[in-house]
Amino acid sequence: MMRLAYAPLSPFVRKVTVVAIECGLDDRIERVNSDPWNEKDPLPQMNPLGKVPALQLDDGSVLTGSSLICHYLDSLKPKLVPKDAAAQWRDRALEALADGVMEAGVATVVERLRRPESYRWKSWEERQVQKIRRTLDSLDVEAAAGRLGGAPTLGRLSVAIALGYVDFRLGDLDWRKGRPALAAWYAGIKDRPSLAATMPKVAA
Repeated sequence: MMRLAYAPLSPFVRKVTVVAIECGLDDRIERVNSDPWNEKDPLPQMNPLGKVPALQLDDGSVLTGSSLICHYLDSLKPKLVPKDAAAQWRDRALEALADGVMEAGVATVVERLRRPESYRWKSWEERQVQKIRRTLDSLDVEAAAGRLGGAPTLGRLSVAIALGYVDFRLGDLDWRKGRPALAAWYAGIKDRPSLAATMPKVAA
């Protein structure tokens, strides 16, 4: 049984869980609730970076970072990573953009909710928001050109998860405005069973 250091509101943990469901591996993973913000949490014993997700394999070795973990899971039951080399690189580029949106989104949430108000840096928050906006503009172009269509892949699912996180945590960005192609694409994929089952319900 593999063990996943798990925090239910993390978009990166959600990404791993979606891939586990898609690849039929969810029942082989035990979830270990972890709080990266709690200094007493044993998470660093599994991942010295003190971050989720981290996946402990059957042999005791540990994989860290959502991209590495997702590619490992897909290697066990290939489904989401394209076989063709050129298509695989395009999909990994898409995954990297989605991960960047999630990273900027998490940084924005930390600035808004975790940092004491007197220490908040408005220009830093705006820098993260601009990263999100620029990337979503680029993804809207991809959607309009039909390049997000087709069978779900790791990259496409990552984009859906990133958009779900922006909805969940940063609804004030109103990301659908001015991005009709991306909004239409997301409306068509967000209710896929693996995504619906992992949609976060309540903000911390």
